[in-house]
Amino acid sequence: MKLTIVQPQFAPNLYDLAAMLKADRVIWNDLEQWSRKGRTHRAVIKGEQVKQWINIPIKTEDKKKAIGEVRIEHDEDWIEPFWNAIYHSYSEATWFDFFVDELQHDIDQAAEFEKLLDFNIYFFERIMTYLELNIEYELASQVSGFDPNPDVFLEKTGADILYQEYDSKNYQWLSDQAKPALKEHPEYAQLGDGFLPECSIIDLLMNCGKESFKVFENIT
Repeated sequence: MKLTIVQPQFAPNLYDLAAMLKADRVIWNDLEQWSRKGRTHRAVIKGEQVKQWINIPIKTEDKKKAIGEVRIEHDEDWIEPFWNAIYHSYSEATWFDFFVDELQHDIDQAAEFEKLLDFNIYFFERIMTYLELNIEYELASQVSGFDPNPDVFLEKTGADILYQEYDSKNYQWLSDQAKPALKEHPEYAQLGDGFLPECSIIDLLMNCGKESFKVFENIT
């Protein structure tokens, strides 16, 4: 059995999406402590040929809590800048006009969510719908017998392959037994000059849209 343990992200990159697509069982670890270095609250887009982070602010008093408990800081005006960053980066992308209304609506919906985890679940599942993917996952907080030590949990599940979050050594408990889900990042027709890897699936959606299945064929 192939097991994947990643933190809950609203728009993972292809490394983490590949880990979920390849797994027989996917655990979203909402029990780990939230970290500003993680990707639960932020994602990469390609802005003016360089990597740009879009961020969801977290309440200061929640920053030492578990991921599943942190709340969005709605006192900060962040939704409009968040959307504007996407708009300015992708308004000329091939599939932007096709998804713009739905995507803007989904981002505006963030105002209705108190907890980051709940918005991440909502947004991730919306993006999966657009990409015509179905990824089943479990929250660690709802898994009987879940152990924060990935080696212990790996043994408990009897899994023979473990995938974990890409480039997460500074904020996630990693196992020496974990294998990379992607050895080479697939390239696709990306807006602008050159190709920038490690972008979130927002980039894939804007550039490839319903043709994204061609990329998934190369990573599963």
